[in-house]
Amino acid sequence: MTAEILALSLQHALLVVAAVFCAALAALPTAVWCARHPRAGAYVLGVADILQTIPSLALFGLLLPVPLIGGIGPRLAIFVLFLYALLPILRNTILGLQGVDAEVRESAIALGMTPTQSLREVELPLAAPSILAGLRIATVTTIGTATVAAAIGAGGLGVLLYRGLATIETSLLLAGAVPAALMALAADRFFHWIETRQSGPQRRS
Repeated sequence: MTAEILALSLQHALLVVAAVFCAALAALPTAVWCARHPRAGAYVLGVADILQTIPSLALFGLLLPVPLIGGIGPRLAIFVLFLYALLPILRNTILGLQGVDAEVRESAIALGMTPTQSLREVELPLAAPSILAGLRIATVTTIGTATVAAAIGAGGLGVLLYRGLATIETSLLLAGAVPAALMALAADRFFHWIETRQSGPQRRS
């Protein structure tokens, strides 16, 4: 049983890492664009909000027959988890960038920086705490949502949860729930550690 729990925990972690990584790749540049175009950005956030309201099982069912992304297995699971991870990263990055004082941007431009340099060297570092908070929320929530992926044969700790529900065995339910909870706590502490290290130099300066 221990070997199975470890194997399923690894599957679970891989699903989460893949989904959050892809969500970050998509959300960060989108958030920069949304922060630069607030009106259009509001519509983008609205779409992301709507996606969050759809129950995960329903979304799995809706996308199951879709070519390329559908089908049984981890591919669909990662795509659905990716969709759910988008909103917290997108929203927090936009809030972080919009929270940068306009005078700071103007000072960067006055010093001869291009808009791209200002974004990379001034705005993103100042928005980093908010971005990290979004990544933390996305990761922790995705760990919980990923348990549903077992319903479409994607593996993960949800396998034990569904098996425990089917057989009404508390030991199986705990074997799936406890590692997932520990994984979420570990992810939360990891991002908190990164936020502390990132904010330390700012406080000292």
